[in-house]
Amino acid sequence: MAAAKKAVLGPLVGAVDQGTSSTRFLVFNSKTAELLSHHQVEIKQEFPREGWVEQDPKEILQSVYECIEKTCEKLGQLNIDISNIKAIGVSNQRETTVVWDKLTGEPLYNAVVWLDLRTQSTVENLSKRIPGNNNFVKSKTGLPLSTYFSAVKLRWLLDNVRKVQKAVEEDRALFGTIDSWLIWSLTGGANGGVHCTDVTNASRTMLFNIHSLEWDKELCEFFEIPMKVLPNVRSSSEIYGLMKAGALEGVPISGCLGDQSAALVGQMCFQDGQAKNTYGTGCFLLCNTGRKCVFSEHGLLTTVAYKLGRDKPVYYALEGSVAIAGAVIRWLRDNLGIIKSSEEIEKLAKEVGTSYGCYFVPAFSGLYAPYWEPSARGIICGLTQFTNKCHIAFAALEAVCFQTREILDAMNRDCGIPLSHLQVDGGMTNNKILMQLQADILYIPVVKPSMPETTALGAAMAAGAAEGVGVWSLEPEDLSAVTMERFEPQINAEESEIRYSTWKKAVMKSVGWVTTQSSESGIP
Repeated sequence: MAAAKKAVLGPLVGAVDQGTSSTRFLVFNSKTAELLSHHQVEIKQEFPREGWVEQDPKEILQSVYECIEKTCEKLGQLNIDISNIKAIGVSNQRETTVVWDKLTGEPLYNAVVWLDLRTQSTVENLSKRIPGNNNFVKSKTGLPLSTYFSAVKLRWLLDNVRKVQKAVEEDRALFGTIDSWLIWSLTGGANGGVHCTDVTNASRTMLFNIHSLEWDKELCEFFEIPMKVLPNVRSSSEIYGLMKAGALEGVPISGCLGDQSAALVGQMCFQDGQAKNTYGTGCFLLCNTGRKCVFSEHGLLTTVAYKLGRDKPVYYALEGSVAIAGAVIRWLRDNLGIIKSSEEIEKLAKEVGTSYGCYFVPAFSGLYAPYWEPSARGIICGLTQFTNKCHIAFAALEAVCFQTREILDAMNRDCGIPLSHLQVDGGMTNNKILMQLQADILYIPVVKPSMPETTALGAAMAAGAAEGVGVWSLEPEDLSAVTMERFEPQINAEESEIRYSTWKKAVMKSVGWVTTQSSESGIP
């Protein structure tokens, strides 16, 4: 029987999904897109000072190896032969910045996470040097000058970490986002590791020209980044190198997409105008704009969606980025201790069924889209003697939905065609209360695939479709139909609008909280 089962499955594809809060490895059947097995490990976040967010690159790498080994063990228990795994894709938290020594393979500092705010004064100094009538940074990269992106993090490391400065002087330093660090390490590291990134991750560094699809000399000069430390930019779907260790040694790594691009692919948003919203640590709404760059008038980013092959065209997207979504649940768990596990939030929220006039603006890292307001900080307002932890839990879930509504409104204004429904994915979409709230607050149906791991699926699709692998067809007629769950709005439109306008009032109260001086003096 076991042998028969092994023969039926055909080619499999693995996907590393390295997110901000956890690492996963998942294995899919390339013909049916069915998830066969996976393993997940939570990642520690370090907050050495207020506003600083770091992770250990070696812990991240170790978690990837652990997830691969454990998933392979689970496949063995299911009588699935791991030699069927024909390719591996990588999807990753974007912008997070690593600098390492190419001779020893050792990181020269912790990874500076996308949420980190230490570069605020760097950003302010740089912005003085951009002419008002010619924002060449935005026109070349599609991005506003913000602490969010890699260039300013790398600039900070070059300015403040002696080990990094010395390694650059001695030509030993390599820079990369998490995808580059993982691919370099998995393909051999100091022994011939491949130093590369893909166009989607490169488009988040603020050093990459999204029109010419190459590192931009003028931008590198502006940020004073030596170009020799940058990885080679490749498409999102081609063989970068082979796994050099572990259970999957010899398997090609042939897909690479920043997590939000990967989710867009995994949701099969291949047509101009198709959009998805992913609920992870943050919340990210991406809308495919086809082969043209669309620049936003309403605070959205222009970014590279994907380029699925060396000779394939590049596709672009508009993106609404919200810094804190799932992170607010982790905060209620780890900082306030009002829940023991993230799943418990649904139970608390259900007990009251309302926030009772309490509003929670989780601007822990300032506000991202559509405001780009680094001076904002988190607030909980509308408190009374009646408010309890259940109301705060409910308000936290509502905050995720209100923030999504803000970026959806911006998206509708930029595109001119309002979305008729919202395709969603990510870990938080398992929370049914959240999904219903989201439908109520947007006042359109919310549609979720029954398999919410679309980020990993997208990376697997890119890997399996790569030239030289060819086990996954991306032709429309070959893509398997996905079963969906729908949430319809259940409140009246008027109530939805009242709640939304009160939310906006709360947002205004969170803005202008921090001036650079006060944030810097908080350094211990």
